[in-house]
Amino acid sequence: MEFSILDLVFINQGETPRDAIQNSVQIAKVAESLGYHRIWIAEHHNFPSIASAATSVVIGHIAGHTKTIRVGAGGIMLPNHSPLVIAEQFGTLESLYPNRIDLGLGRAPGTDQLTLRALRKDPMASQHFPEDVKELLEYLSSDKEEGKVNAIPGYDTNVPVWILGSSLFGAQLAALLGLPFAFASHFAPTYLKDAVSIYKKQFRQSQYLDKPYVMMAMNVIAADTDAEADYLFSSVQQSFLGILRNKRAPFPPPVSNMDSLWSETEKQMANQMLSISAVGSENTIKEKINTTINEMKVNEVMVVSSIFDTQKRIRSLEILANIKDQILVTTS
Repeated sequence: MEFSILDLVFINQGETPRDAIQNSVQIAKVAESLGYHRIWIAEHHNFPSIASAATSVVIGHIAGHTKTIRVGAGGIMLPNHSPLVIAEQFGTLESLYPNRIDLGLGRAPGTDQLTLRALRKDPMASQHFPEDVKELLEYLSSDKEEGKVNAIPGYDTNVPVWILGSSLFGAQLAALLGLPFAFASHFAPTYLKDAVSIYKKQFRQSQYLDKPYVMMAMNVIAADTDAEADYLFSSVQQSFLGILRNKRAPFPPPVSNMDSLWSETEKQMANQMLSISAVGSENTIKEKINTTINEMKVNEVMVVSSIFDTQKRIRSLEILANIKDQILVTTS
C-alpha cells in the first residue's frame, strides 16, 4: 500500500502566498524523508486560501527542492488550458526532473464562473474533456507524423497521466482509456464506492496499464491524542463551512468549539463531505484507515493533512509514517 500527499498549499490566516509555498517545500522534504511515494499540487483560482494557481510553477519549485519523491498535479483542470500548452509544461518538468513527474487531469474549472470568464475559457469547454485528454496523450507520446504539431519539450516524455474525478464520469473515462484513476473522496465521497467498482469492471488494458490502479484521497489528521487531533481538524471544518456559506478566506487557525460557529444543518453537511477522514491518535487513525481502504480495496491512499501549524502537520505525517507499513489491503 502506497501513501502519498495532496498538498493544497494553503495560505494560513496572517500569512502570504510566499509563506504557503515555503511551507509546502518544507512538507515535501519531510515527506520524502519519511518515505511517502508522491506529492501532488492542485489547480485552483481566485481562492484566498490556496497558493497553487500557477500549478506547474509550484510543482517545478517543489521538485527542485527534493530529490526522489514523485511530484505532480492533482490536478490540472484541463478545460482551462490548451492540451498543447500543458504537454509543453509537463514535458519541460519531466525533462528537468526525469521519472518524477505525474500529470493528473480533472474536468472541473477549479473556480467560479466569474473567474472562469477571466481565464478566457468557454464554460462549455468541459464537454470536450475526453477529446482533450486524448490529444494531450498524443503530444506526450513517441508517435510522430509529418505535418503534425509536436510538443517540444513533451514529445516522447510519456509523462504518466491520471484521470481525477469525484463522480462516475471520471471512472468511466479512466477505464476506457486504460489510465490510473484517482478519486477526490476527501471532499466528495458520495460516489466513491460506485466509481471504484465501475472503473475496475470497465477497465481496458492499454499501453499505460495492464490492470486497474486506483487511488483514493483521504483526510488524515493525526496527533499524539484524539483530543488534539479533533482540535486541529477544526481548521478543515471551518474551511468547509466557508465553502457552504460561499465565503472565501485564508485557512483559519483551529478553535475549541465548532458548535458555536455552525448550525446543525451545516454541521451535518460538512461531516458528510468530510466522511472519508481519519482523525485521532496513532491507534485511532490506523483503525479508521484500515477499515476504509479494505472496504474500497484501492492501490494507493493520497493523504490530505490540512493543519494550520506546519510543525503539527509534520508531526501528523510522522505518526502516519509510523504505521503505514502495517496497513495491508487486498486489491482484488
